Amino acid sequence: MTPATPDLPADPEDFGEPVSGHPELEPVLSPPALTWAEERTRSTMALLDSPGTDVDRVALESRIHRALDTDDRIAFPNRRGGHVYNFWRDAGHPRGLWRRTSPEDYRAGSPDWEILLDLDALATAESENWVWHGAHVRSPDRDRALIRLSRGGADAVVIREFDLVSGTFVTDRPFTVPEAKTTVSWIDRDTILIGTDTGDGSLTGSGYPARVLRWRRGEPLTDAELYFAGPESDITTSGWADTTPGHERLFVRRALDFYRQRTFVETDAGLQIIEVPEDCEVSVHRGRLFVFPRTGFGGVPDGGLGVADLDTYLAGDHTLECVFAPSPSTALEGLTVTRNHLILTVTEAVSTVLLTAPLDDPAGGLTRLDVPGLATVSVIDTAPLDDDQIWLASRTFTEPVELLWGDLADGPGALELHTVGRAPEMFDTSGLSTRQHHARSADGTTVPYFITGRFGDSADGAVSPKPCLVHAYGGFEVSLLPNYLGSTGIGWLEKDRLFVQANLRGGGEFGPAWHSSATGPNRLRVHEDHEAILIDLVERGYTTPGRLAVWGGSNGGLVAAVALTRYPERFGAAVVQVPLTDMLRYHRMSAGASWTAEYGDPDDPEFRGVLEEYSPLHNVVPRDQRPYPPALVTTSTRDDRVHPAHARLFAAALADAGQPVDYHENTEGGHGGAADNAQRARLTSVIFAWLDRQVGHGPTGAVLSAHDD
Repeated sequence: MTPATPDLPADPEDFGEPVSGHPELEPVLSPPALTWAEERTRSTMALLDSPGTDVDRVALESRIHRALDTDDRIAFPNRRGGHVYNFWRDAGHPRGLWRRTSPEDYRAGSPDWEILLDLDALATAESENWVWHGAHVRSPDRDRALIRLSRGGADAVVIREFDLVSGTFVTDRPFTVPEAKTTVSWIDRDTILIGTDTGDGSLTGSGYPARVLRWRRGEPLTDAELYFAGPESDITTSGWADTTPGHERLFVRRALDFYRQRTFVETDAGLQIIEVPEDCEVSVHRGRLFVFPRTGFGGVPDGGLGVADLDTYLAGDHTLECVFAPSPSTALEGLTVTRNHLILTVTEAVSTVLLTAPLDDPAGGLTRLDVPGLATVSVIDTAPLDDDQIWLASRTFTEPVELLWGDLADGPGALELHTVGRAPEMFDTSGLSTRQHHARSADGTTVPYFITGRFGDSADGAVSPKPCLVHAYGGFEVSLLPNYLGSTGIGWLEKDRLFVQANLRGGGEFGPAWHSSATGPNRLRVHEDHEAILIDLVERGYTTPGRLAVWGGSNGGLVAAVALTRYPERFGAAVVQVPLTDMLRYHRMSAGASWTAEYGDPDDPEFRGVLEEYSPLHNVVPRDQRPYPPALVTTSTRDDRVHPAHARLFAAALADAGQPVDYHENTEGGHGGAADNAQRARLTSVIFAWLDRQVGHGPTGAVLSAHDD
């Protein structure tokens, strides 16, 4: 582990009554916590790199790193005016290059890249561990950008202004913001809307901005005009400017929780609320108001899309026209616009379809675009101010990303998609295929999952039991769609093993109801779905409990940790990444207060009992009472979203109970666990080398781990 960065608070943190006998592990940078994490990380690495194991972890790390850094990857476009922008990492530039080229050169496949910012050179010059978090380019002029730089991959960023004409940082009265969880939006060249940490009362209880300021060039941030203030009980308050020529407006949004919000728009009379139910999302484009109700509203069903003229709506006529109504097997994932067309990304049986309608008559009927089937197809770039071109990325579990280009200028019926680029294959896919099955959960709900592997050629499709890895998330309305299994293919599938992607309730695969049926007091349904899939895999003959592993990160790490403490007999190993584990104090840790709409407030008796029932940290039992399979718990010191104490305390509790546990903490990487491709390759190699020892062809997982006495 590298030395801890000095910019995180080292003061003792108060999350309430400590759960275990290890309160010293709770402060992020306390010397005892860092020493504990370093010692256990070192022991885990020594275990995995010891002689006599089937997997050469170092060689695996090297291969994954080469694959991630290959120059044959697709340089995805981000068009802004007369340029195509791209952020690129490779072996020579691990932190990355922000660069641009002309659209003509890009389409021709021979771009002459102009380097705008070399992040490696900047980090070296400033002795900082900068990680790129994106840039806000001023529109429509595209002359300035507000660049977001993170130390070590944390969510908190430093904002610095960049001149896109000269290709240098602005030195004359620049907009510069110290490290914070900041939101910014250009109003004009000399004015921005900003939410950031300016001292007392400026942040919500979740640690995000509670105020929106109108900041003018040259004035101290502390003197900026207060434009709007939301209560500290909200998740956050943000402001932004729509600078579309002819449709310029300012907006403010209060995020009451993850699924409720209030949006305001500036009118001649001042800020006016857009009167929709709190559980409706809204978006405005060229004077049209698009409404996404989570529960039916204005004739638009749950999970559908409605449209109205914004000015008419603000005047009191709240009539909506329905653009999209989902079926039981479909869900609206996103909305994109070109100059003249609306594009809807829709999941259908957990694959993607794209639908389009003219912007001047969005409710007049949808046309299905001819895109690759049984795949995930994403709209990665449009230029709404300029044209009707669409750039798409298509991929499956076994087929790498393909970059497609088309133009809707002559209407969707005339659209022809052209392959512009195809990423190289990272692993051997010969004989691999994907199936979709459904398991029956405890309440009778059928829960889908994908399984990828080599299944043989028998007439009934039977396969002999193999090591099987189940990845799950099950929360926050996040949909797990087919995605290319590059590193997983290298570390797992090439060894004739099986990989499962589980579509648990709590996700968004089938719209708001699929998610909301497993929140708060019904949260145990997520874990019942997960257990049902593990049972189904064994009953179908794909694997056995001893050769079955579970894996999840963040909320998925919670799923894996709950599995370990509720149904440990169902599987042989658990990878618990950047997890939540203390479900009785999570709302006091980092950004945890923002998740009470998902899990319920531990201080509310309505939810307390359910949280106590499944909170992993509170349900660890001694090994002689109920043995658990081995666990690998990972986190990042720089994770300022899910506090690293969740992982530390859980690993310590398992060890104290005599349960087999290994631990890995990266000092960089934020909530993603890795700050660059080198760290990503290392962490991935750790996971798959560890899994090989537990449920693969290496030494059995029945032995004690590196941290057992």
